[in-house]
Amino acid sequence: MRISAEEALLVATGNRGKLAEISALLQPFGVSVVSLTDLGLGEPAETEFTFAGNALLKARAGAVASGFVTLADDSGLEVHALGGAPGIYTADWAEGAKGRDFGRAMEKTWGLLDAVQAPAPRRAAFCCTLALVRPDGAEQVFAGRVEGQIVWPMRGTQGHGYDPIFMPDGYLETFGEMDDALKNKISHRADAFAKLIEECFT
Repeated sequence: MRISAEEALLVATGNRGKLAEISALLQPFGVSVVSLTDLGLGEPAETEFTFAGNALLKARAGAVASGFVTLADDSGLEVHALGGAPGIYTADWAEGAKGRDFGRAMEKTWGLLDAVQAPAPRRAAFCCTLALVRPDGAEQVFAGRVEGQIVWPMRGTQGHGYDPIFMPDGYLETFGEMDDALKNKISHRADAFAKLIEECFT
């Protein structure tokens, strides 16, 4: 599925951190990016049980509602000693009475690892699936992954979500400490985008 610079691309997310990352990754290709907020649209409930299922659900809804080619992402943290949790429930673990609190979610993750006496290094992976859907129904899916470990205490104020407790393999910084330019080269989202770019732009 080719995407031309003349086409507007709807990024189907309400997460400002994700939107900034995706916009930066697409910037070299001159694509005009619009968000759900720009169009006054909301995100549908994520009712699927895989990253791909939820990404496709959001991209299909965006394409139908907007008439634009729509890109959606579903991503999360899989902690090996927790059987792959939180996985598709990564954001849900941060939900509370006052909205999302990822500090609490990170404390929960570490507390559960302590509860199961997970040995060090506490292995984990960030996963990302991108779904690209045209209004005519054409669809493509691209999956990315970065392996690493969970560290404690939280380190760094960059990034978003669980970034301050995830240290990717080969680096001594967490995503929360890492410069955005470097993170955008090595992240799970960057891995998925490399596949999308090869297919759609090169």
